[in-house]
Amino acid sequence: MQHIMEAKEDMPKNDTIKLRNKHIGKSCQLFYKTDPLKIVRGQGQYMYDEEGTQYLDCINNVAHVGHCHPKVVEAGSRQLATLSTNNRFLHDELVKCAQTLAAKMPGDLSVCYFVNSGSEANDLALRLARQHTKRHEVITLDHAYHGHVSAVMDISPYKFNQPGGDPKPDFVHVAPCPDVYRGKIRDCDFPEGTDLGQLYADEVARLVEDSPSGIAAFIAESLQSCGGQIIPPKDYFKKVYKIIRDAGGVTIADEVQVGFGRIGTHYWAFEPHEVIPDIVTVAKPMGNGHPVGAVVTTPEIAESFASTGVCYFNTYGGNPVSCAIANAVMRVIDEEKLQENALNVGKYLLEQCRALRFEYEMVGDIRGTGLFVGIELVTNRKARTPATKTAKAVVDRMKKVHKILVSSDGPDDNVIKLKPPMVFNAVNADQFLYAIRECLSFMENQEKGQVNGGSESRSTVPMPASVTGGLCNLANGALSEKRDQMIKSV
Repeated sequence: MQHIMEAKEDMPKNDTIKLRNKHIGKSCQLFYKTDPLKIVRGQGQYMYDEEGTQYLDCINNVAHVGHCHPKVVEAGSRQLATLSTNNRFLHDELVKCAQTLAAKMPGDLSVCYFVNSGSEANDLALRLARQHTKRHEVITLDHAYHGHVSAVMDISPYKFNQPGGDPKPDFVHVAPCPDVYRGKIRDCDFPEGTDLGQLYADEVARLVEDSPSGIAAFIAESLQSCGGQIIPPKDYFKKVYKIIRDAGGVTIADEVQVGFGRIGTHYWAFEPHEVIPDIVTVAKPMGNGHPVGAVVTTPEIAESFASTGVCYFNTYGGNPVSCAIANAVMRVIDEEKLQENALNVGKYLLEQCRALRFEYEMVGDIRGTGLFVGIELVTNRKARTPATKTAKAVVDRMKKVHKILVSSDGPDDNVIKLKPPMVFNAVNADQFLYAIRECLSFMENQEKGQVNGGSESRSTVPMPASVTGGLCNLANGALSEKRDQMIKSV
């Protein structure tokens, strides 16, 4: 049995808060600002505070194979105790990591550059694209987030559209986010069967036509997360990639949030769109909490980058410890069939979440794939008016009453997001479903003035067996026959 450390803290929570307020910049924000969590330990899909309270983690797509996975911890510890240096020396962990990444990529995507984060990866991807095309202009999507360094802040409307954000540079062109529910082109505004992917692609085409000096790159998250868990319409990326390539530009797929099997059906989230990007960026889940990322591209683009004669050197990118950890993560995904788990549990979760639309008027849209799910809350279904305050209240109640951690996002902060560790199971899905139903019922009753008791009193919602007496049996793998059949059939 694996050893699990007891939750410990070095100082009382109040002292931690005082020191943070004194020494950490105010722009570094906390989850749950009015009642921040002090997390001291994580294991699998759970996190624990200083008092030992367990929280179901539905936020952390970073802890991809589960917090503190023993095989990942062991790989990192072993390599750290042996050697940690830069990639100017030969090392097997580096080339094995590159070989595995390349083997999981389609087409000619076979040359890797290692970095420390998604921000660094996207920054380097822009350099590759600009060197290859000898152009500078970039098309990005509205509400996109590609990182925090200056070059990628320039292409992140999620940041520069905020009050106080730097203005958009002239060389950056913003296409509408392909959101068919509340975006510029909505499904409800057109006859059934309308090719919404084409309509959104036409918006990109107009930007290409109006470009003063030609487009270097089109960059997009394969599934937009900060933008509100967006699933693009059919053939959108296929049409856009053709437009960009016909104009002499290159395509960049940002897989930082959604890669490594999270969507269930495929290892990479660009694959269901039937496209092969020219450049792919990966990070967050690659290290399971350790800072590691990579850019994968074609030999042709890599050769263009090398032709400058300028050496690319990243002090920590591709170091043996980071690569050992990344290799362990990718082994665990395969050995423990976590992509298959994301597919099966995700299908069950999504199917059950879709039922919420028939139960609660405030649930406007349910969308997702695998363990990437969004629940969009509205105050008026016909107008699709965002229920921002309700979403924030649900996030707080899920944490306070149910000990489940979720977040809200999207341009109006009204989308409840789920992107849990990939070990999230059917029992956890039932726990979440019970909790979200209770929260939505509470909100509805509150609107009707029917809530009695304090904010921690619970609305009456039928509790599934997996969250009551049957939890231990279910946790040992004896899923209820009904739910098991649903997972296999949906």
